[in-house]
Amino acid sequence: MNSKYLFLFIFLTATGLAQAQNYPSKTIRLIVPFAAGGSTDVIARVLAPKLTEAWGQQVIVDNRPGGNTTIGTDIVAKSAPDGHTLLVTPAPFTVVPSVMTRLPYDPAKDFEPITLINTTPMGLVVHPGVPAKNLKELIALAKARPSQMNFGSSGSGGVPHLSGELLNTMAGLKIMHVPYKGNAPALADLVGGHVDMAFNGLTSVMPLIKSGRLRVLGVTSIARTAALPEVPTLDEQGLKGFQAVAWNGLTGPARMPKEAVAKTADTVARIIKSPEFAEQLKRDGSDPVGSTTAEFVAHLRDEVVKWKKVLDRAGIKSF
Repeated sequence: MNSKYLFLFIFLTATGLAQAQNYPSKTIRLIVPFAAGGSTDVIARVLAPKLTEAWGQQVIVDNRPGGNTTIGTDIVAKSAPDGHTLLVTPAPFTVVPSVMTRLPYDPAKDFEPITLINTTPMGLVVHPGVPAKNLKELIALAKARPSQMNFGSSGSGGVPHLSGELLNTMAGLKIMHVPYKGNAPALADLVGGHVDMAFNGLTSVMPLIKSGRLRVLGVTSIARTAALPEVPTLDEQGLKGFQAVAWNGLTGPARMPKEAVAKTADTVARIIKSPEFAEQLKRDGSDPVGSTTAEFVAHLRDEVVKWKKVLDRAGIKSF
């Protein structure tokens, strides 16, 4: 190699390593592509102070809802690839590309996967005014009222939305979807009786279930969850194979330094797997993960395939 280029290579490598060692060097933004109050926002706000403590740099949560999560996601895609703007990545990240042909970003090329933070079973919850105490009664009620009942969700393309479509498909129902710009307004209307039911991450509905403002009819994992051990799964109530689990991960913009990706993944994993943090997640109905980057890449790939099948089966072509 020419000595001039060798010097340049060594210089750039040393500079990159120095930047990674000093990372983070300023305030970090955690972009949440939903309104405040939802399960993704809750995870971000629990994680942010722990990262601030670990890194000695302020970590703030920045809610950017809208566009089926594409507004907040696009901000990260177009951010400087220095790791100081990160996306708290929800499940719609792997769904939206299948139904929105004109995305402002390329999900396969514009992001650096970092880690899978947690997974959360969904709870099938209804307003107390809905006269159904279990899945069997809900199905009978919905069949008696075709196209008259509805379910709310945090937006088209999320696991709550697709869980409702999966229920329609597997049980032969016509429950109408009502999308909202985030989880908080969806839950507010459900509690207010403006929509009948919803699939929602247990993290955000546990207080409403415990207070009696919502009734839970089942959970969407194959096995019962420790947070609600007395509540049966939809699978054991007759919808064999019904499984829909929400999740949150962390991604950065493409070309984020590999060393910064590794440092972030390691720090987040240590926080998530700490006894205090893990127990808090479990109490809220969520399962801590803290995966390696390679494991998160595999998870993203599998989610794309799984939900594409659900979309095709439900006949959903676009939002």
